[in-house]
Amino acid sequence: MNTDNNDTRLIEAETALDTAARTSTAVELTAARRSELRAAAHSLNPVVSISQKGLTTAVLAEIERCLKAHGLIKIRVFEVEREARDGLLAEICNALGAAPVQHIGKLLVIWREKPEAQYQPVAPARPRRNPPRLTKKAAAAKTDKAARARPLERGKPRRPTRVR
Repeated sequence: MNTDNNDTRLIEAETALDTAARTSTAVELTAARRSELRAAAHSLNPVVSISQKGLTTAVLAEIERCLKAHGLIKIRVFEVEREARDGLLAEICNALGAAPVQHIGKLLVIWREKPEAQYQPVAPARPRRNPPRLTKKAAAAKTDKAARARPLERGKPRRPTRVR
């Protein structure tokens, strides 16, 4: 039962990758934009790891999901050779239509513009039917304050206060 679920996930991942590969083209970044993205990626943690089995369809599908959710991601690669990591970076970017931002050590940083989220309008909050409840002290103070206030007489102007 569990293998059937894994098989369907892999099939879904492969079809998603096929459609992404057909529509993807490598994205080019300007030096200024690349610098901004490097600065933004500084505080990120790696969200995907590529280890012994290399770049499988499941790993590509996970990278695709992360790019849709975040746009800018870090990938940790447990490959010894730098040339192999360069090849992985190029392969990921070509397959998913992403732009390589940085390759430093065993970390790869890639970026792809996030798709616009569909705006879901939120219903306005309902007004409260009853005013907030007052404690006994607050209610007494309110009525006491109103009783102490002297009403302003209509025809007479108020006496100005002295400023020192």
